[in-house]
Amino acid sequence: MDGRAEDLRRYLENLSDERNSATLYLALAESEKNPKIEDIYRRLAAAEQGHADAWAERIRAAGGTVPVFRPSWQTRTLIWIARRFGIPSVLPTLSSIESSASKSYGRYADSREMVASENSHARVLRHVGQTSGGGLEGGVLARFEGRHRSAGGNALRAAVLGASDGLISNFNLVMGVAGAQLSSSSILLTGVAGLLAGSISMALGEWISVQSSRELSEKQLRTEKEEIATMPEEEVEELSLIYQARGLDREEAYLLASRIMSNPDTALDTLAREELGINPEDLGGSAWEAALTSFLLFAVGAILPVIPFIFLDGLRAIAASAVLSGIGLFITGAAITLFTGRSVWYSGMRQVLFGLAAAVVTFTIGHLLGVSIAG
Repeated sequence: MDGRAEDLRRYLENLSDERNSATLYLALAESEKNPKIEDIYRRLAAAEQGHADAWAERIRAAGGTVPVFRPSWQTRTLIWIARRFGIPSVLPTLSSIESSASKSYGRYADSREMVASENSHARVLRHVGQTSGGGLEGGVLARFEGRHRSAGGNALRAAVLGASDGLISNFNLVMGVAGAQLSSSSILLTGVAGLLAGSISMALGEWISVQSSRELSEKQLRTEKEEIATMPEEEVEELSLIYQARGLDREEAYLLASRIMSNPDTALDTLAREELGINPEDLGGSAWEAALTSFLLFAVGAILPVIPFIFLDGLRAIAASAVLSGIGLFITGAAITLFTGRSVWYSGMRQVLFGLAAAVVTFTIGHLLGVSIAG
């Protein structure tokens, strides 16, 4: 296929995508009961139709024929889902579609001017998806206004799960080598090695995760800064749509967005928080602090099955390790009820039963392998 034919094929695909997006937004506008959100959907539809018109012109200029539009099965299905189960059920998919379009347009010089618009649509959809009845839900609104921080709950949950991972994984490792009838010193060495290997692995994974997130946030901030400098009108419009999704009238939202954008000192900070959900002051926290915390939490759980082998040997050490690990399992299971609301005894005993069952399996496998190797 020559270059001109390939371009024409791409133009036709882009035309179809933009037409389908416009159709989707119009359908959402017809189903939306909040007039402010309805207006946002109609404006998004108009933007997508403008893109479609641009692709139609390029098709004609390339000697092609603009086809009659028929909504795709995906569009028809999403419209049906939105009408049946509510608009929020399809917004994540629409946001993903907009993000994919942005990446696709970015690969070609003749469509890069549409990248910022598609990115803007994706972000607006994410904010609209957090709305309910014309404004943001209480938890989301409080997060925007800085009155509610979920980080504490998330950190506590991560602490419980980190210690639980260390306990279960090392308990099973210790029981596996104990079943192979190794000496207490060998079991102790294996348990310590498992503790260190698991803790280092968790710490490294957490460091990479947090550092990658920070680097992504830094890249997004640089991009946002460039967009503020090169297309301030687009940023004002985007911020205006976000504030409308939060419940402001169109005129009030536009005036607020214009006032924010008029001050270069606060524009980037505001856009980072409102559009990207990024706090420029910490960018997700310290990667080293997260790594150290992860290391310590995993180690706290992983040390429990190992302690008895420091002082005891043989069956007494194995039994003591099982008892101590069982207590740890009950505590971590009970702690999980902070997030689930279930009974402490139910969650604690469930954790104990599952942990001990897994340990019995690994002990049995270790014993069978030990006998096989020894024989």
